[in-house]
Amino acid sequence: MIDQQLKDVIRDVPDFPKPGIVFKDITPILKNIHLCQRILEAFMDRLQPDTIDVVAGIESRGFLFGLWLAQELGKPFVPIRKQGKLPYHTVAQAYTLEYGEAIIEIHEDAFKRGARVLIHDDLLATGGTVIAASELIQKLGGSIAGYAFVVSLDFLEGKKKLADYSQQIVSLIAY
Repeated sequence: MIDQQLKDVIRDVPDFPKPGIVFKDITPILKNIHLCQRILEAFMDRLQPDTIDVVAGIESRGFLFGLWLAQELGKPFVPIRKQGKLPYHTVAQAYTLEYGEAIIEIHEDAFKRGARVLIHDDLLATGGTVIAASELIQKLGGSIAGYAFVVSLDFLEGKKKLADYSQQIVSLIAY
């Protein structure tokens, strides 16, 4: 099963980015191209491609599998980035993280109004960043087709917060 393969590879980094947090590091996955391919296959098995028009990836680890996933689905990819990183006109959304505050942005012409957007990130924790991304999508007239995560930290209950935006929430491994 893919969940055990992922558990065997994901690295725990204690006290990062601040004391008391155990960071789930997915970068060791990237050393194994076969596991990367299995991740894409697992997403494809769980998603409904005909309900997705665009894939949006959240900076920066959401770009890793987000672009591959968009290509596998045959859909455009849209980056959601930290404030000041996109070169064109943007729409911004502030939010609170479990360890601070931040602002993310999306290009104002990222997709057409009415587009159904799948939001991808490597990990779902409390849901703050993903909710901010959802708000950005809605500001541009899009709807949330669903979410795709490699990892979810279910004890932080982020999935409950996302259910207001979409019931389609896929995570390949939960802690």
